Order: sequence, then C-alpha cells, then structure tokens
Amino acid sequence: MPTPDPRLAALPTPCLVLDEAKMTKNVGRLAARAAGLGVALRPHLKTAKSVEVAHRVLTGGDGPATVSTLAEAEVFAAAGVRDILYAVGIAPQKLDRVLALRRTGCDLSVILDSAAQAEAVAAASRRAGRPIPALIEIDCDGHRGGLSPDDPALVAVGRILRDGGAELRGVMTHAGESYGVTGGEAHAAFAETERAAAVAAAAALRAADLPCPVVSVGSTPTAHAARDLTGVTELRAGVYVFFDLVMAGIGVCRPEDVALSVLTTVIGHQAARGRVLIDAGWMALSRDRGTAALSRDRGTAAQAVDQGYGMVCDEAGTILPDLIVTQANQEHGIVERRPGTSAAMPDLHVGTRLRILPNHACATAAQHEAYRVLPAAPGAPLAQWPRFGGW
Repeated sequence: MPTPDPRLAALPTPCLVLDEAKMTKNVGRLAARAAGLGVALRPHLKTAKSVEVAHRVLTGGDGPATVSTLAEAEVFAAAGVRDILYAVGIAPQKLDRVLALRRTGCDLSVILDSAAQAEAVAAASRRAGRPIPALIEIDCDGHRGGLSPDDPALVAVGRILRDGGAELRGVMTHAGESYGVTGGEAHAAFAETERAAAVAAAAALRAADLPCPVVSVGSTPTAHAARDLTGVTELRAGVYVFFDLVMAGIGVCRPEDVALSVLTTVIGHQAARGRVLIDAGWMALSRDRGTAALSRDRGTAAQAVDQGYGMVCDEAGTILPDLIVTQANQEHGIVERRPGTSAAMPDLHVGTRLRILPNHACATAAQHEAYRVLPAAPGAPLAQWPRFGGW
C-alpha cells in the first residue's frame, strides 16, 4: 500500500473528500466547450450545495446559475449570486419566497408547464406590482414534465404570462433520457433532440408574437456531446463539476476524473468469504446506486460494469482494480472483489484508509455537512467547505 496522505491522516471517518484539482479541471472542460459552442453556461448548483464551490464554478462568482430548491436560491443569493433559475416546476405556495428573493435584487426566474401555474405566477406578479420571470418547460424526450413544442397549450401559457402581469422569459428543456445511453454519438443525438425541441418551441412563441429571449438546454451528458447549438442561448449542467460513476459508466468521463470520494477505514474482515468491512455504510455513501433514465434508479447495475455502492481506491485516490462496495448497511459497508474477477484481494489490514468513488455524486454529497478539500496547490493544508441541505 502507498504511504498514507498526511493531509488525510487526522480526519475522522467516514467523511466526504473533494479533490480541488480534479474539480477545477472538470469545470474548465465544460466552460471551454460552452465558449466554443457560442453559448452562455448556467451551471446547476444542486449537487454542490456549497457557496465555496459555487464561487469557483460561476463566472465572476455571481451567476448565471441554476438551482433545484428555493433553499439553494436563498443561500446563493445571500452569497452574492444575482442571476438564478429555479429549475423545478413552481408551486403557487412558493411564490412569496420567490418575490422575497427578487426584492433583494436577485434576478430569480421560475419554470412552469401549465396554465394553472402561469395563472398563479401572473396573479402573484400583479399583487406584488412586479413581474416574476418564467420560462416554459419543454418536453424533448418524455422523461419528465414539460409541453411538446407543437402543443397549443404552449402559446396559451405564454399569453397568460404576458397578458397577466408576469414576464415570459423563454423556454427550457432537459434531456433526462440521455443518462440511459452510452457514448458520444448517442449523447450528441440527445443534444440535438434538446436543441431542436427548444428552438421549435421558441419559434412557436415568436410566431404568436410572444417574446422568447432565452432558449435554455442541457444535461451533463448532452452538454459534453453537443456539436451545434444554433438557436440556443444557454447551456445547463450540474454533476459535471464532480462527476460520478454513472457518468463514467455512460462514457462522459473516466473514473479517474471523479472529484468526490468518501474516506473510510477498514474495521474488520470475513476472510473465508473474501470480505472486508469498512465504516462507511449507506449513511455515508447513500443507498442510491445512481440515476439512469431508462433503468430508473438501478444506476450502474444497468450498465456494462456494475460498480455496486462505489468503486474502491487507496487513501491517495488510486483505484484498486476490481474492488467495489457490494453491500451497504446503515454504518457498515462490505468490500469485495467484483463478481467474475480473478484478482487477489489486497492486504487491507484493520485501520487501512480507503476512498470510495460514488455512483451518484448528488446523493452521496447529500449525506454530509462539509467537503474536506484536498487543495489544488501542492502541499497546501486541507480546507473545509460547508454544504447545506433543505428545501
């Protein structure tokens, strides 16, 4: 085994470790791609849930940004992020919080896909005497919510917003089904599906003499594979900041690019069964095997290589071939050789530190209150960046 990293030696286990150098490389990769495609990048901060990460991901530290909860919007707005898209269909009961955030000077916009939501947004705008900006969600692949570009309800919803006192800011779509295919060609096809749907919806609104300044598309797989974004104004993605084993399994990144890991300690053995026990169970790793659109929540189990509850690395972050976490109890994890491998089990004595790469970065990070950050600067001391939760 390699010499233990002295920066990690004093940390309690389990804990969440963030490799800043890998994160910085991942962030730069997509920023360069968006610039090359001639569109703005609106990073999704739902995975990070950290002001420190946000300031390193966002251009100038103040936006544009995407969030999935109003709690995220409130924390990031308080930290100086001024341009935020709340990318979950708006519930009428949340509009007072939206207005409160907008009164602070944050340009918070919402999304919707129904007349009922549009009427609620318009009514709240009239009561407040200030328009709430809204984007209409477009369904490009049958994954979740949204209106088809050719649905007559699209124009009807747009008119409710424009005529009711709200602001029709544009359209947005997300190819969630791209998580269920593998390889650049397949992801590029979904990227074009996203683009075509959003551009067609924008054209339908404009043909009805309705404004559509924003045409927003994106998911991590399609953002990295898109070849032509003509007609699109902005690109959204989130998990690319850290990556995870689901993204590696569908060919968006390599396991070596994953910037998050859970530091854990070997606490026992079942030698006759070829098992090693660690102190990271599902409370540290999560029960989420990852998210794949076509397999729903089966994650890497539905991919060519099943990574169990995570891939095992040594303390320095070097992958230990064919070792995975096969079971996760509340506070115990079980490490075994991958089924079918002939590799020998390495000597992992009690007290050995390991790092587990997550299947789904969002779910694993959500189990922890802070990132223990390995700084990009060689030899720099560990940092701690708080993260938050809630809605």
